[in-house]
Amino acid sequence: MDSLIDSTNHISSSINKMVEYCALKGRIHSVGFQPDECLIPFLELAGFGSAALIRTFNLRYDLISTLVKRWRPETHTFHLPCRECTITLEDIALQLGLPIDENAVTGVSLISRPARLCYDLLGRSPSEGKFQTLKFSWLNANFEYLPSTATELEVMQAARAYIMHLVGGVLMSDTHSSEVHLMYLSLLSNLHNTRSYSWGSAVLAILYRELCRTTNPSVHRWMPHTVAVVGALSDAILGIH
Repeated sequence: MDSLIDSTNHISSSINKMVEYCALKGRIHSVGFQPDECLIPFLELAGFGSAALIRTFNLRYDLISTLVKRWRPETHTFHLPCRECTITLEDIALQLGLPIDENAVTGVSLISRPARLCYDLLGRSPSEGKFQTLKFSWLNANFEYLPSTATELEVMQAARAYIMHLVGGVLMSDTHSSEVHLMYLSLLSNLHNTRSYSWGSAVLAILYRELCRTTNPSVHRWMPHTVAVVGALSDAILGIH
């Protein structure tokens, strides 16, 4: 049988050498609570209305692992027996409803006045000192429940908190799966302008990066966001592009 991919540094080498292969494992993370109905208009305004509907993931790790074995980092495509296919920006837009046009999602990695940023956009801060991330536990404790007397400003603050949790926990999480970087918060200052950023492009770029990372035979676990996004895009993955 011909080799799937001619590379000793690719996970498919385990098949080429007929060694035992285990399916990749993944950690699922979600926001943990449904957004209050009064948040929905602001989530839709920011471009995250559809993504906020993600609740559960019906995942087949064996199927996902098989797709990884067919992934070519050089071309960002799956090499299937019939032809090549990949996940496109159109898939991201259709399946997750994220904006894919306009400005790139960029930010500074070091926030000089993190407490001030949090007070301005969230109405509160986890600390008065120096910090660069927000823990999901803090976001849940402070924004999961809205009082019936919440003002429009407080609702907007809660919407920003929910988007932060959604971005850092589901769509673009990193190895610190219990927190999200503050650099995204500055992009939420004006929720109407938030949808002018190509969030879909950022999600796709990170997904490609993680697919490339997991082709390394020494990697046995997916990043949390990749499992979530691949699960949401399962129909698109099985389609031919």
